[in-house]
Order: sequence, then C-alpha cells, then structure tokens
Amino acid sequence: MPLALLALTISAFAIGTTEFVIVGLIPTIAADLQVGLPSVGLLVSLYALGVAVGAPLLTALTGRVPRKTLLAVLMALFTVGNLVAWLSPGYESLIVARILTGLAHGVFFSVGSIIATTLVPKDKAASAIATMFSGMTVAFVAGIPLGTFIGQHFGWRATFLIVALFGLLALAGVMAFMPRRLAQTASAPLARQFRALMQPRLLLVYAMTAVGYGGSLIAFTYMAPLLEQIAGLTPTQVSLALVGYGASVAIGNVWGGRLADRAGPVKALKRIFLLLALVLLALTFTVHIAWLAVLTMLAWGAVAFGNVPGLQVYVVKQARRFAPEAADVASGFNIAAFNIGVAGGSSLGGLIVERIGLGHTPWIAAAVTLGAFALTALSGALDRRDSQRGHGQLADAPAA
Repeated sequence: MPLALLALTISAFAIGTTEFVIVGLIPTIAADLQVGLPSVGLLVSLYALGVAVGAPLLTALTGRVPRKTLLAVLMALFTVGNLVAWLSPGYESLIVARILTGLAHGVFFSVGSIIATTLVPKDKAASAIATMFSGMTVAFVAGIPLGTFIGQHFGWRATFLIVALFGLLALAGVMAFMPRRLAQTASAPLARQFRALMQPRLLLVYAMTAVGYGGSLIAFTYMAPLLEQIAGLTPTQVSLALVGYGASVAIGNVWGGRLADRAGPVKALKRIFLLLALVLLALTFTVHIAWLAVLTMLAWGAVAFGNVPGLQVYVVKQARRFAPEAADVASGFNIAAFNIGVAGGSSLGGLIVERIGLGHTPWIAAAVTLGAFALTALSGALDRRDSQRGHGQLADAPAA
C-alpha cells in the first residue's frame, strides 16, 4: 500500500469514528447537557446535513486548490471541529462542532476518492477506493465501540479529544507522504459545473447510490433490536455479533473493490445488489432462530457495503464521459447521495417499525435494494447503447 493511501485510510478511520460514535453517546450527552434525547439525536442529522451540503458545494468551490493543500486544510478543519466538541461548554457549541466536522467529511471523501485512484495503476482504482473506505470499516469494528467505552467511563468530551488526536495523526500523514503534485482537472465556472452535473446519466448514478445504500439502512438501523427482540440474543451477545458484522464488512469492502476492478463497476454492482437483496430477504425468515440470524447477519455484512467502491468508481467514470470539467464535484454529489440514502433509509425504517412492525424491515429493505439493481441494469444498458452508437463525449450527452 502506498503510504499516501495509508494516510487517506487513517483519515477515513478518524472521520468514520466521529460520525457514528455519537450514537452510542447520546444518553451520556443528554444527561450531561440536560437536554432531551431528540435534541442530541439532532446532532446526527446536522452532521449529515453538513456532509450533504459540503460535499458538492465546497468540492466545487475548492476546485482550483492544490489537492495536497486541500487535504491538509480538511484534516485541520476536522481536528479543530473535534477540539471544539471537546471544549464545548453547552449544546449550542456542540452543534457548531458537528457542522464543522460534517463539512470536512463531505469534501474529504469526494476529493479523496479521486486522489486514491491516482496513487495506484488504473486497473487497481476500485481497490484503492476500497482501501481508503476500509478506514470507515475499521471505525465500525474498533473506533466506535472504543469511543463509546471511553465516553461512558471518562466523559463524552474525552472521546472527541481522542478523535482529534487521530485527526492530527492523519494530518501529519498527509503532509509527510502525499505527493506534492497530484493530478487535478481544470475547474470550470461553478454554474457550469452544476449544469453539467444535472446530466440525466449522472442523476441515474446518484439514484443508484441513494437507493442502493439506503435500502440496506432500512434494516441496518434496527439491527440490534432485530437480534435482541426477535432472535432472542442478550445485549452482550448482540454486541459481539455487531463486532462480527463489522469484520465481515471489512472483508466485503475489499471483495467489492476487487470485483469492480475485475468485472467492471456495473457488473459488480448488479451482483452485489442482487446478493444483498437475497440476504435481506433470507433474514426475514432466519431472524426467528438465533444462530441462523447471526450467520445471515455475517453474510449481510459481507455484501452490505461492498457496493461503495463500485459506486464511487462508476460516478467518476460517468462524470469523465459526460461532465469532464466537473469530475471532482460529481464525486461530491455522490457522497451527498450516500448521506441522503442513509437519512431516507433510516427514516423509512422508523415508519415501518411504527406502522407495521420491526420484523418487516428486512424484506422491505430487500425490495428497495432490488430497485437499485434495476437502476444499475438500466444504466449498464444505456452504456452499451452509447458504445454501439459511438457516444460518450460531453457533446453527445443530450442525445444520450
């Protein structure tokens, strides 16, 4: 692994930890700041809003900034945001900290995905993205449980101090190992970039991302209640099962990247979405038997996030065909689409639990995931048609 790619992976680990660790600290923060649980839950939504807004908008505005400089500024902003959280005297300053870190998150992943592909040979592009995103996976497996433990025993502010130290480590890695001159597409005017990004073919990829990622979140959000209330596992057993899930996610992330390199993003995504839908459908029935539920959950982890490398590679590929002056911003829009999927999937899961019951979340998640499979098949068919007709340049985009 190039050391520069390792620096990106450490950055992703720190960012992934700070994004999700607050979920485990919600009761602790609510008690300390004397606010309601919904108010603390709003901090999760505000972070996602910072990501969704910051990813496309700030990526476009920073298009002319040298990539190494931009990465260093982003990790410095991320570190400052976590230090603000560490020093927060009250709820309002914690809101500011969450928005700051969310803004850094969005731009980092949109720009970092493209930088990762420039650090390796072209045939390893998806694997490079998978390696970078494996930092998020390690955050699921180790960073979030450890951060929750620290927050519960030493105060929630200590968690953000530890994450800030990881941010400093990532910043040092970027400064030391990232090449000074990285490939950078000439930036077009902002209005032109956003017009280009409204190309129907790019909108189709964003829909694939939001539906494919969000479908799994319908059930993922309620994984612990599924295992505890229906499968009958104890809270301790659920915690161990979730660690196993995180480990299978790590395997699936690497597998998904290699599959996208070998078969191409469209074929890889079709296989992954189909497998994911089948596993979620199976969970509807296996969740009633504890050991079968755990095995199904491990299989779920192996395919749940394997679509991330393929989706990022594919959106960059399509942007270079239909909007070459806005490839970085297209990647940023895709990061926003991931977060829209997370918000939409979680909200839909909540409605399902409230209206028809917890046990219905897996099969509905499977149905939504099949929608992502259909969108991917459609996009692949349009690609084949373009190839036969000799399309693919930006000038041909309206006809396509």
